[in-house]
Amino acid sequence: MKPVIALFSLSILLSTFDAAPVMAKDGSAVQLGPRPFFLMKGLEDGELKEALKQCESGPFYKSDFSIGHRGAPLQFPEHTEESYRAAARMGAGILECDVTFTKDRELVCRHSQCDLHTTTDILLKPEIAASCSVPFSPADAASGKKAEAKCCTSDITLEQFRQLTGKMESSDRDATTVEQYVGGNPGWRTDLYSTRGRLMTLAESINLFEELGAKHTPELKSAGVAMPFEGDFTQEDYAQKMIDAYKAAGVPADRVFAQSFNPADVAYWIANEPDFGAQAIYLDGRFRNGIDPEDAATWTPSMEALKSGGFNYIAPPLWMLVKTGDDGRPAPSAYAKAAKKAGLEIIAWTVERSGTLTSGGGWYYQTIADITNNDSDTLVLLDVLAKDVGVAGVFSDWPATTTYYANCMGL
Repeated sequence: MKPVIALFSLSILLSTFDAAPVMAKDGSAVQLGPRPFFLMKGLEDGELKEALKQCESGPFYKSDFSIGHRGAPLQFPEHTEESYRAAARMGAGILECDVTFTKDRELVCRHSQCDLHTTTDILLKPEIAASCSVPFSPADAASGKKAEAKCCTSDITLEQFRQLTGKMESSDRDATTVEQYVGGNPGWRTDLYSTRGRLMTLAESINLFEELGAKHTPELKSAGVAMPFEGDFTQEDYAQKMIDAYKAAGVPADRVFAQSFNPADVAYWIANEPDFGAQAIYLDGRFRNGIDPEDAATWTPSMEALKSGGFNYIAPPLWMLVKTGDDGRPAPSAYAKAAKKAGLEIIAWTVERSGTLTSGGGWYYQTIADITNNDSDTLVLLDVLAKDVGVAGVFSDWPATTTYYANCMGL
């Protein structure tokens, strides 16, 4: 990922489309579908809308600014081959495998070590579900008890993992049957593409991303079990094993952006795998501790301390980077300004994950909820993140939107 260079004059906007669309190794060109154009049409008349309209005819190309978050999970089951291929076709230059491990310590792509009950069909396969940490139990309206289950990758072997099919992340806590429980999909997502969802190991994702011509951003997920696992598989072993997978596949370090919410993981890579550590991404989870993006006293360690420790990339949620500006548009937060001043590259997450934005946008838009009332505000936020905050890339659940913006702005 490279720092964003603002190219906003009309002549430059038009010149970015002189080249042919980038083809992946599988021969597919970038195709964006209708959503970016739907969002653009809903923008208020003005400079941004006019600039974006100049790019309607394409052609479109891959951009590292556009990062496929778990693939393209707005409509495809996350971390599946189908989701990854969709994201690449929408121009995501970088794709994400969230990395966790099975009972036999094989690395696989799942957002959480213990999410199989909500992201796969494991509960519909009793012979495998029998291994779940918490078997399914139905809701009981009389007592107020909610349905529950907990199935972890570490509960099952790789052989069992391969027998599962990915589905849209969902569950119905009021369910009285397994069949009801595995439903509950939000109305703004779809199950149309959930009939096929091939789960992937880390090694398989590496091969696929190389085939698709995309770079890699694996996230080392927090273990859902006590570490060291079974007494001898330490956190450091886990962090090293993830990097070893890329080395074994012959993927150059400059094509890999390893991520973790655990700063100790990033520090480990910096110390032990410096080529990979140089562009490792610290996912800033300090929002869980009540961080205030306008109060530097709540950022510990400071931006300067992170930079001096060898950290080069920081990735907070969208809302930590913006506030409502005096002009009624999003503006950079104090947090965003401090990160840039310290020399940290910023990655933002996650657009297209909130459903409709007509009522403030929910969690990801909480600091600009008062000016978020239109789905097209996605493009307004992207514009501010690129021009004013200066982010290096944006995670998206539907990369076509981010790709369209990036292509138009020469990113």
